Amino acid sequence: MKVEPFSLPLESPLETASGTIEERNGFVVRADHRGETGIGEATPLPGWTESLGDCQTALDSATSLRDLDAAEVPAARHGVATAMLDADARADGVPLYQWFDADSADRRCRSVPVNATIGDGTPSETADAIAEAVESGFDCCKLKVGARSVEEDVERVRAVRERVGDDVTLRADANGAWTRPEAESAFESFESLAVEYVEQPLAADDLAGHAALRGGSVGVALDESLVQKRVGTVFDADAADVLILKPMVLGGPGDAYTLAMQARERGIEPVVTTTVDAVVARLAAVHVAAAIPDVAACGLATGDRLARDLAPDPTTVSEGRISVPQSDGLGVDPSEVQTDA
Repeated sequence: MKVEPFSLPLESPLETASGTIEERNGFVVRADHRGETGIGEATPLPGWTESLGDCQTALDSATSLRDLDAAEVPAARHGVATAMLDADARADGVPLYQWFDADSADRRCRSVPVNATIGDGTPSETADAIAEAVESGFDCCKLKVGARSVEEDVERVRAVRERVGDDVTLRADANGAWTRPEAESAFESFESLAVEYVEQPLAADDLAGHAALRGGSVGVALDESLVQKRVGTVFDADAADVLILKPMVLGGPGDAYTLAMQARERGIEPVVTTTVDAVVARLAAVHVAAAIPDVAACGLATGDRLARDLAPDPTTVSEGRISVPQSDGLGVDPSEVQTDA
């Protein structure tokens, strides 16, 4: 196994709960398996995975995937797991999404739906940004809420509805910013504005509060809660209508796919997203989404957030869908993946 560090600048700084991120630092993993060289990516994200240093230590000491605990070093495990899966799919002569489910090997998935993500802004700024996304082909948009009062966020959503009409699916992401009374007020107002779901309305550990919010037309989606709690605990608490699955956070694309299928069995919809990764991890997430039949719009259109990438991206985003590579494995030639600027 070969591990190579990389650093990729972002097009613009990314504001997170853990601080401002101006570049994405991680590791490319190359692994020989079944006569093929697979490629993987381990790109830790502060607040979501292990630190960059812990990721490197784990990768440097690992001799196999069994040495990497998804609960402790999910990004490191993602890197190795993706490389092994890429090699497996190459050896079997199928794109990765078909490798996940042998029973659906005849199913060709050419593209999956994706949403646009809109940050905070005034009502007019938010409406302008979503109108621009709709103009470019997106029919599902997620807007960040929680940085302002509930009343201001409701006005923002109302301004969007007045601008783009009822045919655009709207989602909101509160990043755990609300109290229970604030969330209840927001859900009540969002019902008349046809918001599909709110992502992480309450603090990550408040599963009971999330369970209490369910039952209306606005769904509850859990994201940060999957970092704080085991998925089985989330299932047992009956706390979600939707699970936001980030393969980098969950320990690999295989883990994400398994959880997606478990969620479906329980009537919970899986939505696959990236953690602002480089092309290798983004492709892994695309294949996870493609392996889920009739998947809802996912958060995969994130490649434009990087100023440069590790390799040319074989996917394209058009009319609100991202293409799925049909070549063997992930769809990127390992020899084209370069960690140097």
